[in-house]
Amino acid sequence: MPESAPRRSSWGRVLIFVYAIFAIAATGRSSYQLATQASDAPFPYALSAVAAIVYIGATLGLAREGEGWRRVAWAACGTELVGVLVVGTLSVADQELFPDDTVWSAYGAGYGYLPLLLPFAGLAWLWRTRITRA
Repeated sequence: MPESAPRRSSWGRVLIFVYAIFAIAATGRSSYQLATQASDAPFPYALSAVAAIVYIGATLGLAREGEGWRRVAWAACGTELVGVLVVGTLSVADQELFPDDTVWSAYGAGYGYLPLLLPFAGLAWLWRTRITRA
């Protein structure tokens, strides 16, 4: 089976679409916050920018062909998982550290917990569509 076949599957397309939406949303949110309110909560707004970069990387890594892009997707989805777990835990444990929400605050509660579920879906899809070498 060619490497691109799984990307053409309905689940692959849905996953890429959802990551693209999050990339656009996180980029827009962080750009606006950093441009207009950076002094209000610099740490959360910078984390939103990091999340945007991670979502862009995941989108490109999942959508593009080649082993290098798959590595980008693995790295982005893994970083996203660690990020949402760490930021989610810190934002619940120390609310003063996060005077304003990020995409990953409270495990993505503001986004219906999709930021918590998305890296698991991305990593599972990458695992399921891997090419095994004989």
